[in-house]
Amino acid sequence: QVQLVESGGRLVQAGGSLRLSCAASGRTFSSYDMGWFRQAPGKEREFVAAIKWSGGNTYYADSVKGRFTISRDNAKNTVYLQMNSLKPEDTAVYFCAADQSGGTVVYEYDYWGQGTQVTVSS
Repeated sequence: QVQLVESGGRLVQAGGSLRLSCAASGRTFSSYDMGWFRQAPGKEREFVAAIKWSGGNTYYADSVKGRFTISRDNAKNTVYLQMNSLKPEDTAVYFCAADQSGGTVVYEYDYWGQGTQVTVSS
């Protein structure tokens, strides 16, 4: 069982930066693949970024490639999403997710946080 708590979301102007954090409970965090997803009003939840348990492989949606960076600190049981050059279309609730074999789609993850709101004003 893994419990996830996201933080760091807030209102930011276009072009600005934010860093989201996701703190995980449990002693086996380092064995879980981690993902970030987002959901805008009226839209389906979509993949943003993922990182394998070792931290050696990362994956990004085309829409955020070059602007967002996912990283993890297994000693702190935390995964991060650094978001730069934010755009109004990045506005969404951002969720982190964990699974022992996670990838780039929603159904691959068993554990989810409650989400944190990111709003980018133009």
